[in-house]
Amino acid sequence: MNRMAIGVVALLLILVLASCADMTRTQQTTLSGAAIGAGGGALLGAIVGGRPFAGAAIGAGIGALGGYIAGESQDGYYRHHDER
Repeated sequence: MNRMAIGVVALLLILVLASCADMTRTQQTTLSGAAIGAGGGALLGAIVGGRPFAGAAIGAGIGALGGYIAGESQDGYYRHHDER
């Protein structure tokens, strides 16, 4: 990778991490799941079928869904324990 690409990726990571500060737990886990799923999907898509963009899109969707479900579960847990 050249320096410009590394700089762009680093800047995007900083912006994504900074934007999580004012999010709910569900929003954070949904975003994290989508990012992890996109990365994993792109890697798998490139290795298996040579289509990293399709893999990233599918992985992001699956990761976002998993993150949403996990976040809702955690929010429910904390809401229940905060009521006591």
